[in-house]
Amino acid sequence: MKRFIMLVLVIAVTMCLTPAFAENAQNTNMQILIDKVKADKKLLIASNMDLTDKESKDFWPLYEGYQKDLEQLNHQLAGLINDYADAYNKGSVPDDLAKNLINTWLKTEGAEVKMRREYAEKLVMVLPAPKVARYLQMESKIRAAINFELAANIPLMY
Repeated sequence: MKRFIMLVLVIAVTMCLTPAFAENAQNTNMQILIDKVKADKKLLIASNMDLTDKESKDFWPLYEGYQKDLEQLNHQLAGLINDYADAYNKGSVPDDLAKNLINTWLKTEGAEVKMRREYAEKLVMVLPAPKVARYLQMESKIRAAINFELAANIPLMY
């Protein structure tokens, strides 16, 4: 069950991050899938955190904030992938665009690390450190699966 949920998460997030040229009906279906994936991810986190009532009260607002901030980073990453896809489909990527893509990617990666550190500091104030580590591990595993899928589907620059 957990592997299935992870697979659905990876597929949905990957589809959100890759260039899309969908019609409104497809966009509606995608939004339904995204909402389902978010619910499944939350269920996966909840089933593995073993939170007390007090911990739950403090954890879930932080979780929601983290997901909202992560979604913003995902949109930045999607824009980066779309920019790369547009350039790649035209042929060789120009030097100035490649430099811009590198800088944007590194800024996005840095922002994600900074965000993870900030939330870890907040989480440590409301949860025991082993539970914070468990949550961060789950987020990291989900992110690694998404990054693996993206890496497998995005061609190398030439």
